[in-house]
Amino acid sequence: MTTHRTATATTATTASTPPDIRLVVTDMDGTLLDADGRIPDAVWPLLAELNRRGIVFCPASGRQYATLAAQFAAVDDGGMVYVAENGTYVVRGGAEISSDVLDPAVVSWIVESIRQLADGTVDENAEERADVGVVVCGKQSAYVERSDDAFMTEVRKYYRNHRIVDDVTAVEDDVIKVAVFDFGQAERAVAPALAPLTETHQVVVSGAHWVDVMNLTANKGVAVRRLQRELGITPAQTMVFGDYLNDLEMLDAADWSYAMQEAHPEVVRRARHRAPSHTDNGVVRTVREVLALPAQR
Repeated sequence: MTTHRTATATTATTASTPPDIRLVVTDMDGTLLDADGRIPDAVWPLLAELNRRGIVFCPASGRQYATLAAQFAAVDDGGMVYVAENGTYVVRGGAEISSDVLDPAVVSWIVESIRQLADGTVDENAEERADVGVVVCGKQSAYVERSDDAFMTEVRKYYRNHRIVDDVTAVEDDVIKVAVFDFGQAERAVAPALAPLTETHQVVVSGAHWVDVMNLTANKGVAVRRLQRELGITPAQTMVFGDYLNDLEMLDAADWSYAMQEAHPEVVRRARHRAPSHTDNGVVRTVREVLALPAQR
């Protein structure tokens, strides 16, 4: 049974010596990335320091593997680990560690449900149609039917490899996640529309405008625990940072779990500690403080 904890206000350990951290895992949006959605300059010297100390750094995101790999290409010597697509696709050194593929029939049901939501056929009494779009996430690429600039601007942020197709249910790829973008509030329209799947699948509100659907056996926590086993690393040797509901399970996989300053209330409740805002280099500051790393020059 999962034990929920109350987050502390501190970011550092009170021990006389730094903890034996071997793995640092961080969400991207709202956690590591700055207010402009970019990796802060302070991250690069930190990664170099962690590498020198033999500490594994792992981005864990709803983002596509190709997107994450491109973001860290300048420092990835071929050995970085990526937990992509909310844990459904884990890659180390360019090779797949694990994946969790959705049943094509489930993918079709999700897509049709969102099509009906967009057409207004789900709720005839709704004042207006939901402004939504589906992203079918395969190992090779992400696939979309909607192609207007506003929607594609959001898609490009998270899916470097993407294709516009006539029918996303007909693609020949292993589908590991279906993501739905709602220009309104995802918790109000999309999540209820997909509620029938909650007993058999993960239906996760991963941001104010995104809902992700995956197999029950897939989440960031499962991916982190699998990575820990492969590397021989314990939860006591793991630091994890997150801010939204798709980060909950991976917070449970680490003794050193941190909710960002603006994190969702449930994330704050689940984490052991708090970290400063992502707009104030919260991840970098916390890692340096807890591990007693030298100040950045």
